[in-house]
Amino acid sequence: MQSSDDISVEVRRLTPAEWPKAFPVVAQLRALDEAEFLRRATRQSFSGYELIGAFAGDELVGVLGMRPVHTLARGAHLHIDDLVVAEQARGGGIGNKLLAYAEADARTREMNVVFLDARPQAVPFYERCDYELHGAPSMKKKL
Repeated sequence: MQSSDDISVEVRRLTPAEWPKAFPVVAQLRALDEAEFLRRATRQSFSGYELIGAFAGDELVGVLGMRPVHTLARGAHLHIDDLVVAEQARGGGIGNKLLAYAEADARTREMNVVFLDARPQAVPFYERCDYELHGAPSMKKKL
């Protein structure tokens, strides 16, 4: 894959009508069928969830899901739920461009921090982008 400096990449919000185009990319990260992906994205959109797409020409090569969050513990912040770059486009700077878009968006909302959950194999990528491990462990309980 050539670097993102060598190819033109447009990063922008996806309209709900474009969400089905995001499914093949998101499916490389999440084990969902298309109908469930669209149901979940629609449900989350009521809380401010948005899908951001990275396009190389007409091809959607990266997707980022993000939402504004306000909590007592963290205050106002942006949470990135998903960041995935199509396998054939990895290593070309697409993930960096998606993160830069999210960070700029957070700044326009006067948020000074971005949180995300990372798979262990993605931690080195995020660390290269100046993210650091957060001290609070994430807990869950299946019901």
